[in-house]
Amino acid sequence: MEAIRTLWRDEEGVTTVEYALLLAILVVGAAAVWTTLRGAITSGVNAASAELAGA
Repeated sequence: MEAIRTLWRDEEGVTTVEYALLLAILVVGAAAVWTTLRGAITSGVNAASAELAGA
């Protein structure tokens, strides 16, 4: 029980949790951006490929 109290009071653990939350937010944001821009990037690459094939 004393070990749990020690971990509860340990303020360095809070920093680890904050970093984990920040990483999770970044991953979700990157996934959202990737999902949003995937169609535009694909269209651009396909248009460039068609242009080069016709040259």
